[in-house]
Amino acid sequence: MKTSEKAVSGRPRVALVTGAAQGLGQGFATRLAKDKFHVIALDRVACVDTLAAIEAAGGKATDLCVDLSDPKAISDGVAKTLSHFGAVDVLVNNAGLIPNVEFEKIDLAQWRALMAVNLEAPFLLCQSVIPTMKSNGYGRIINVASNTVGLKIAGFVHYVASKGGLIGMTRALASEYGGFGITANAVAPGLTRTHGMMDPARRGPGGVTTDQEIAHMKTLQAIPRGGEVDDLVGAVSFLASDDSAFITGQTLVVDGGLWRI
Repeated sequence: MKTSEKAVSGRPRVALVTGAAQGLGQGFATRLAKDKFHVIALDRVACVDTLAAIEAAGGKATDLCVDLSDPKAISDGVAKTLSHFGAVDVLVNNAGLIPNVEFEKIDLAQWRALMAVNLEAPFLLCQSVIPTMKSNGYGRIINVASNTVGLKIAGFVHYVASKGGLIGMTRALASEYGGFGITANAVAPGLTRTHGMMDPARRGPGGVTTDQEIAHMKTLQAIPRGGEVDDLVGAVSFLASDDSAFITGQTLVVDGGLWRI
C-alpha cells in the first residue's frame, strides 16, 4: 500500500493504535508496522509482545502506556507522541470494553465506565490529533466498531450504544474534515477469535457469549467459520493507505457475511 509523501515530510510515518497489547489491536499494529509505519502501540499495560513481534519482523514501534478512561492521561500521551514524532498520520481507535450485562442490571457507573473507553476516548484522541492532521493536509482515522449494531443480540445494550455512537461520530468527522485531506472510516468486526473474546471464563452470564451462541452465529454467516485477527488486518491496512483516499464516512463490515448490507 502506498502512503502520501505529503504526510511524511522527512519524518517517520506514524500510526497510533489503541488496545495494541493483544488481540485485534496487536494484529493492526503489527500489520501497519509491515506497511512501514512507525507504530505507537497504546494500551493500559505494556505492549511487550506486540513490540517484540514488530521488531522481530524489522518494523519500528514505540510503547505508550495510557489508561483510556483518564482524559488527562490521553492528553499527555498524545502530546508526548506529537512532541517526539511531529504528527500522527493514522489513528486506529481499537480499544474497547465488551461486557455482557442484562439491560435492567446496568447501573450508571457501569454505563459511564464503558462509554469512557469505547466512545469518549476515541472522541478525545480524534480531538488531539486532528489539528496536526489539518496542518499537514493529511490524516486517516479508523474507528473499530462492531457488527452488533446491526444484529439481534441480548446483554449488550451499553456496548451496542457505544459502537453505534462511534459509527455516527465517524460519519460526522468525515463530513467535517474531508476538505482537509482527512478521511474517517469505521471497521465493524464480527465475532473474532482473540484471547479476550474466546476466553471461556468470559462467556455466559457476565461474559461475552456462550459456546452455543458462537456455533449458531457461524451457521448464519455466508462464510461459516469463526473470524480470525488476520481477517481484519487487511481492511485496516487498506483504510490507512492512499488507496482509500476517496473513501470516507463508511463502515466496512468484516464478519463473514453475517450482517449483509
